[in-house]
Amino acid sequence: MPTPPSAEAPVSTAMQEIERALSRVTYLARGVRQHDRLMALAGVALDRAATALLRQIADSEPMRPGELAARLAVEASHVTRQVQQLQKAGLVTRVPDPDDRRAQRIQITPAGEDAVNRIREASTRGMQMALADWSPQELRQLATLFHRMVDDFLSYAIEDEETVAKD
Repeated sequence: MPTPPSAEAPVSTAMQEIERALSRVTYLARGVRQHDRLMALAGVALDRAATALLRQIADSEPMRPGELAARLAVEASHVTRQVQQLQKAGLVTRVPDPDDRRAQRIQITPAGEDAVNRIREASTRGMQMALADWSPQELRQLATLFHRMVDDFLSYAIEDEETVAKD
């Protein structure tokens, strides 16, 4: 992985524009009204934090709550509260950790998978309408670059955590 630029290095105009656009997308995606609209379209009654957690659980193998907290960059107590909410709704269940029977992992249930699928379908329909004028090539390029960006962000975050742990 390349060495990151020093804090004193000038930031390119392109990087500033990427940051601005990403901030705008994040703001739009995290809006309360946007979330409420998405939940209404999907027919799911979850708050934003529970929705993010359920999506993470759906995208991974069963994990311990601490691992989920690390993936979402939140406190473990936050995940514990959300897991309780999701468990009461029948969307997740706790299963024994095969590596340590004293520990538990969180696993999505069929009802949870159905809820995530409805959320994703409603979200995808909204994106499809917003990006209707984009060519298939532009959409593929955007998807490729977004995945690359997320992978690089995650890689940087892991390296940063390892550096902090060593200090």
